[in-house]
Amino acid sequence: MSEQKITTEQRGHVLLIGFNRAAKRNAFDLEMHAQLAAAYGRLDQDPELRCGLIYAHGDHFTGGIDLAQWGPVMAQGKFPEIPAGGRDPFGLDPQMRVGKPLVAAAHGICFTIGIELMLATDVRVAAAGTRFGQIEVRRGIYAIGGATIRMVQEFGWANAQRYLLTGDEFDAQEALRIGLVQEVAPSREAAFERALAIAQTIARQAPLAVYASLKSSRLTLLQSEQAAVAKLLALQQPLFETEDAKEGVQSFVERREGRFVGR
Repeated sequence: MSEQKITTEQRGHVLLIGFNRAAKRNAFDLEMHAQLAAAYGRLDQDPELRCGLIYAHGDHFTGGIDLAQWGPVMAQGKFPEIPAGGRDPFGLDPQMRVGKPLVAAAHGICFTIGIELMLATDVRVAAAGTRFGQIEVRRGIYAIGGATIRMVQEFGWANAQRYLLTGDEFDAQEALRIGLVQEVAPSREAAFERALAIAQTIARQAPLAVYASLKSSRLTLLQSEQAAVAKLLALQQPLFETEDAKEGVQSFVERREGRFVGR
């Protein structure tokens, strides 16, 4: 029986997904990747789940990939296989990407795959003192989990190259400045609680509207601004026929928070 290297816990409509190889600084081996893909598949397919939160057990988010395992796979020019029903943790294949929001909470060391997994989420929080590093160039390889694409999109060209080409570490405040994280919390516990609060706030909104909003935003990056504009009304129109849209109007009239059911 394989070790539980990724934990899952449902808390309301939020799925907590924890990296659980603390004795190895949560170094990502192939089994962790497969288990994370499976957890993402559960999130995507369970209608009761509306948002995911990734975090880590132990002192560190992740020390990076387990190169001894990943090296032979990458040398063959391929990514690790995604298990049946799973989703791509890097979100590089639009057909295999989670269609629901993901929030991340980082602390300790967050190297290589840690940054790329964060970049595949939608909102990120870091604890003060978190150490970040996209350090592949120090090992004779380069980042292939999405960093060369998403860093450019989110940080800007020069900020991205500053760290992709040097392999230099940076701290939580620098991560905030360049846009890797949206908030810095004073401690590991505070970062987790803040990320959970954000995930719970997302989960309280009308789910179908949240997913449509996320799809529209991603369309801009995957295709173009004009492609997203062309589908604005097409994505919106079906929402008007949902129970949640009617509840949205009613809650507005009654000046209360909506009670959404995802239909």
